[in-house]
Parts: sequence; C-alpha cells; structure tokens
Amino acid sequence: MLRVEQLVKTFAGDHSGGKDDEQETGSRRVFAVNGVSFTVAEGELFTLLGPSGCGKSTTLRSIAGLEDPDSGSIALQERMLFSRQGRSKPVNVAVHERGLGMVFQSYAIWPHMTVFDNVAFPLQVRRRKDKLTRKVIESRVMRVLETMELTKYAQRPATKLSGGQQQRLALARAIVIEPPLLLLDEPLSNLDAKLRESLRDELKRLQRELGITSIYVTHDQVEALALSSRIAVMQEGNIVQLGRPREIYNSPSCKFVAEFIGTTNFLPGVVCLREGSRYVVRTSAGELTLDSPIDVPVGSDVVVSARPEVIDLHTEGSALSVANEWKGTVLSRSFLGDSVDHLVGVGEYTLRARVNPSVSIQPQSQVFIRMSADRLTMMAA
Repeated sequence: MLRVEQLVKTFAGDHSGGKDDEQETGSRRVFAVNGVSFTVAEGELFTLLGPSGCGKSTTLRSIAGLEDPDSGSIALQERMLFSRQGRSKPVNVAVHERGLGMVFQSYAIWPHMTVFDNVAFPLQVRRRKDKLTRKVIESRVMRVLETMELTKYAQRPATKLSGGQQQRLALARAIVIEPPLLLLDEPLSNLDAKLRESLRDELKRLQRELGITSIYVTHDQVEALALSSRIAVMQEGNIVQLGRPREIYNSPSCKFVAEFIGTTNFLPGVVCLREGSRYVVRTSAGELTLDSPIDVPVGSDVVVSARPEVIDLHTEGSALSVANEWKGTVLSRSFLGDSVDHLVGVGEYTLRARVNPSVSIQPQSQVFIRMSADRLTMMAA
C-alpha cells in the first residue's frame, strides 16, 4: 500500500560532525534519514522505533509532506506523493492534497472548539468539489465519537477533557476523514504510565477493528512490541532491522538492537566449534552451546546475547554434565512485582536473571545458572 524507497533527508550541520559536503554546497550536511526503504501493507500497523535523533519522526513527516526530502520516493496506493530521483521530473504533492490523517505528540486540539467541532472541522474545510452536507458530517462525527467513547462529551469544550480523552479526540479527528493512511507521532508520550498502558490497548483494538493502515513513531520499545504488526528499528538515519516484534526481540540482528529492545546480557567470545547451525562459543566464563542461523566461521569473534528471562536459577547443580550450566554467586536481588531480578557474578561477568516472583535467593548464595541453546542469540562482534 505504502512504498518508501531510498529516502534521504539532510540538514545543515556544524563543523563538529556530519557528512562533509563542502565540495558541492560549501557546508557540512548531517543525514537525518539516509537511504531508508520499506513497504507497509494494507491494514498493517507499522512502527518506526529508535532513540531520539535516529530519523524516525523525520521519516514520518516526510511521508506527511511536512518535510521536503533531498531524494527518494514515496508512493501510496500507486499514487506518487513524492519523487526526486536523478533527472526525472520531481513530484511533491502538497500536505493538504495527500489526504492523510495525523496525530501529533501534542494532540494539536483547538481549545476554542467543542469536542464535536474539533472532529467536524476537517470535513467542513474540504474543497468545494468534496464538500459534504451538514447531515452527513454530523452522522460521521457522531459515529467516530461513539467509537472513541466520547459521545457524551460532544458539546464539551475540548480543554475540559482529561489527557486520555484528549488523546482519543485527536485520534477521532484524524480518522473522521477516513484516510488511506494514519500517521501517529508518539501520541502516548505525554500520558502517565498507567493511562499510557490502558490507551495502548485501546489504540490497538481500534486499529484492528477499523482496519486503518497506520505508521506509528515511538522510542518506547514496550509500546512498539505491544502494538505493531512489524517494526523498523532505526539508528542514525538507517533501518538496522525490520521484522515482526517477536522476531526482533528474540533474534536481534546486532548489538544495538539487542540493547535497545529490552534488557540483555552480552557475552563476548570466540567460535570454537560448528556443526551446521549449532555452535560452541568459548567465553572467559566457560563454553556456550547455541543454535544460530547466521554463517560465522570457526575462530570468529562473536557476542552472545542472553535475555534475563532465559537464564534459569537453581540452588543445586545437575547430577550430569549439562551444556550452558555455570556456577555463580548472587550479588543482589530486586523485587519488581511480577518478577525478581537477580544479579549473579559469574567469573568477570555480572549477569541479570529475571525469574518468577516466588523465587528469591539471598545475596552471597551460590547458584547455578542454565541457558537453553535455542534461546540464545549470536551476532558478529
């Protein structure tokens, strides 16, 4: 449905960094977006995830028409919204002609209007040839307000709504025009943690029920994992991994993704044996046996990622020799409500193990940790 190809956007930079483009422009240019390409299928909720400054919002704003990219193309339902490639004639459809819905981080609600008027406004300002009758506008607005559970607030001033209600109002105003694509720029970031979790679930339900194709921008990995059909993880203007939430969490492509998505333990080592997709990696604390789809020759430096929840803690060792069982000492523990984190010293490593809250082992206790071969992730160092 949406196709973004080789999108590039640069900004003027200072002399401390950025790509040196002095020969062509006489100034340095900083790449906010550097050759980004992806597609979004109809009905999908596609998330751009990454830290501040990685280019996710610039990519979203380029799709909306609020940024003018240097090069690349953006096509929606085979309609070219932007194209600047080589010698071909450039295309840049104006923001108001793209027909997209957008929800901003600040909501951008008009304070002098009622809830009803806020939602009706995008329909009332349409071009003459696309004008709707008052009756049709009222019907569509009330239908959307009902979906958002805002019907009883229709005549209330928008400023008299709670934060969660304002977020739903901004969403209602964006979808009332029935856009082919909905753009959401960190819409939950201004809410407190409890309300954010509640509205995250509500947003997921609404998106699935209405079947709206959406692009969601966030720096919150939990939000991205909970909401998304697919996730594009961005770093310094590039997409470093694209895939389904479970795939990205369980099989990160690089150290940055493993570190940014959730919490993990990194164990550097050297591949000492390989049999098909099964590897043995020698680390300073002992050997690790694991399964990996990547092609790494024996003798290569690698890093093994072990999520805290894949590390099992035991107070006694196995009677028989078991792969990936190491002896360590509990250094500290933290009760987190739904789990208990134990920091375990194993040789020069301090490993975080996240276990069931019924398990709580005293600091300075000797323990044995076990890690399943199919739950570890290996990547090139």
